[in-house]
Amino acid sequence: MKFKYKIQNKNNEIVEGVIESPDKFVLARDFRDKGETPISIEEFKKTDIFSLKINIFKGISLSQKIMFTNNLSGMLSAGLSLNRALSILEKQSTDSNFSDILRSLEEDINKGNTLSEGMKKFPKVFSGIFVPMVHSGEESGNLPKTLTEVGVSLKKSYDLNKKIKGAMTYPSIIVFAMMVIGVFMMIYVVPTLTKTFKDLGSELPTSTKIIIWVSDTISQNIILFLILIGSFFFGIYLISRFKLVQRYFDRIILYIPVVGKIVKEVNTARTARTMSSLLLSGVNISNSLSITEEVLQNVHYKELVHNAISSIEKGKVLSESFKENTFLYPIMMGEMIEVGEETGNLSQMLLDIANFYETEVDNKTKDLSTIIEPVLMLLIGGVVGVFAVSMIKPMYSVMNNV
Repeated sequence: MKFKYKIQNKNNEIVEGVIESPDKFVLARDFRDKGETPISIEEFKKTDIFSLKINIFKGISLSQKIMFTNNLSGMLSAGLSLNRALSILEKQSTDSNFSDILRSLEEDINKGNTLSEGMKKFPKVFSGIFVPMVHSGEESGNLPKTLTEVGVSLKKSYDLNKKIKGAMTYPSIIVFAMMVIGVFMMIYVVPTLTKTFKDLGSELPTSTKIIIWVSDTISQNIILFLILIGSFFFGIYLISRFKLVQRYFDRIILYIPVVGKIVKEVNTARTARTMSSLLLSGVNISNSLSITEEVLQNVHYKELVHNAISSIEKGKVLSESFKENTFLYPIMMGEMIEVGEETGNLSQMLLDIANFYETEVDNKTKDLSTIIEPVLMLLIGGVVGVFAVSMIKPMYSVMNNV
């Protein structure tokens, strides 16, 4: 199998190329043995028309993947053959993109290939734990059970993401509504009051002058204002793509009160859940860590897991890496892993950690909503108060003079 790689060699130079290897984990280990640092390793494939057709469509949602694994597991447990089960799922699918993918999997099975080999063609759809766990299930002869475990792991990840998004939806809507109302008032309400102030000829407070200046700037350059707003957010998006910026942003997030603790617990739960699922399926610890590294999004957590792989290959125990980094992972993580290593029950210990911190995240996201509501009310009250005082104070001054 060919892989496209990018590495940092002993001279700190970035080298790219294509090389043959049994799988990407073996290749990564080979590079590290030579003293070279792997940056990215991806399967090298020539683009064909069928793959291109699929890739131009929208992505496959996590809920679709969960339904796919649960249905496929159920059908296989009921005694249906794999190609028959895939054919039924392909006909039932209402998503044309996913139907094409299922058809491709069915064709691979009919050609004598395995399901995991077919899934490798779609790394953006069947990413993370999918391929190694399915491959392990095929080797053990217990694919239905493995697919059920994949479905459970994906469902837990889906629920975790949903809770976090749910906690942030309310404040996001409020802030967006405030911005829209603010722009509306600057364009339509303030100019009317400005005309009144000019007719009265009164001396305006500094806060009123600032609001009038902002209103005039927006009203007279509305198109430019919208372009600048769009450019601002687009610029933030582009800057966030740089690894150095992302590194600082990921670090800052960990120091934010309440939010930082939730981020740490989310990453702890995700690490433990992914590793537990992979180890239970028979994937070795080095490969489990490599896959977990891909699943994590915060660069600092990815680096810690990456370094843990090197430590294990040098003969150290896994718990050391986590016990030495209590800023990222709680003390309980390292201690529980150590107990798991001593008792030979690491996968179960990781599962217990995942369950515990998923419950903690659930409770904290509920508390976050409770905390955010009064903070938003104070923010809205403050903004409205400043605006009202700035606009009404000049009128009272004129009336007093009269």
